[in-house]
Amino acid sequence: MSELTLTKTRLFEGVWEGMLIVESGDTTQPEIEVTHLQEAISGVEVTALKEEAHWAVRVPIPAELIADGVQTFLIRDKRTGVTLDSFALMSGDALSYDIRAEIVLLREELDMLKRAFRRHCLETM
Repeated sequence: MSELTLTKTRLFEGVWEGMLIVESGDTTQPEIEVTHLQEAISGVEVTALKEEAHWAVRVPIPAELIADGVQTFLIRDKRTGVTLDSFALMSGDALSYDIRAEIVLLREELDMLKRAFRRHCLETM
């Protein structure tokens, strides 16, 4: 279980925004990774807020990733690999098939689990 809790606040002008709370009260800046099709997104910002152990997270959505279909983004704790949240952009014909967003998310999470399992197997041998 992660000691980080991420809550979306809004998606505005191509930037996903959220609030990250560190449950343990640790004041070390969290390391957040956002991926799309297992590729890291650059420009992710994690900024300390006035309230201790609270952080603002901003994820700029690259224009080149906005296309027809379902585009799913995973937000993870880089230190533990735990998925904190996700969001999907849907456009074109995919709007009538929102189940596709869930399938893409499941595929991303399954790929992450497979990598973690393989790493675990290698480490325990």
